Formats: sequence, structure tokens, C-alpha cells
Amino acid sequence: MKTLNLPSYRFTIKEENKKTKIFDAIRKKFLVLTPEEWVRQHIVRFLIEEKGFPANLIALERGLKLNGLQKRTDILVYSKSGQPILMVECKAPSIKIDQQVFDQIGRYNITFKLPYLLITNGMQHFCAKIDFINKNFSFLNDIPNYENLEE
Repeated sequence: MKTLNLPSYRFTIKEENKKTKIFDAIRKKFLVLTPEEWVRQHIVRFLIEEKGFPANLIALERGLKLNGLQKRTDILVYSKSGQPILMVECKAPSIKIDQQVFDQIGRYNITFKLPYLLITNGMQHFCAKIDFINKNFSFLNDIPNYENLEE
């Protein structure tokens, strides 16, 4: 797999039925190792190990209804009070982060109304803070540490 613009981590990887699989420590199971899964596993470890996010407050591939269609968030992070606070959209490294990707996470956030959104393809990372009162957003210079997230 491609080297990402994230720290290197050790993962448990195995071959099974001619497919490469990676162990997902959050869901406690092996998943097919796709380029997007490679990014998802790296960003989860980055959030936990570098940014202090509690592993037990991270949910992967949570379902949501959007215009009657079933969709899934890549990563949803909860506050200590149990409320969702950050949504992460992961793309494969070959996928350019463009307006369509921003529109996708924006549509998902219509359902959740979260104050933080993060988009990554493993090479580029964009984190935004949403201000619902003033109906605007600002890009952050860095992904905040967990204790700095404001509900």
C-alpha cells in the first residue's frame, strides 16, 4: 500500500481467500484491505495515538438516512457526553479531494449538525469547524487534539 502523509503504524495484516485483510481494532475484525481502508485505519490510529482521541468514542461506518437513502459515515467521534462531535470522510489516496467530496460530507452533516468535519485521502487533510449560529465555517490549520474539541 501507498505511504501516506501520516505517521507509520504497525497493523496486523493477513492473506485470506486470496484477499489481503487488515485488522480493525475498533470493530475487532479483519476487513478487506482497500486503499480507502488503508487511509481509514491510519487516520483512526493518528487520532488515537497523536491527538488523544479515546478509542471507545470512535465509531466506524455508522449508518444515516439522507433523503430516504441509506448512507454511511466513515468515522464518527463522540464527545465525553456521548454526543457526536466530529465526522471524518476518508478517500483512497488516488481520489482527489474536490468540491464533490466537500459536498458529500456537508450533506451528511445536515443529518448530524456536527461542529467538526475532517476530510482525508491520506495525503491531504482538511479539518473545518462549523459555526451554525453565524452559518459559516473555517478551515483549521491542524486537526485539533481531542481535549480541544468544543461542543
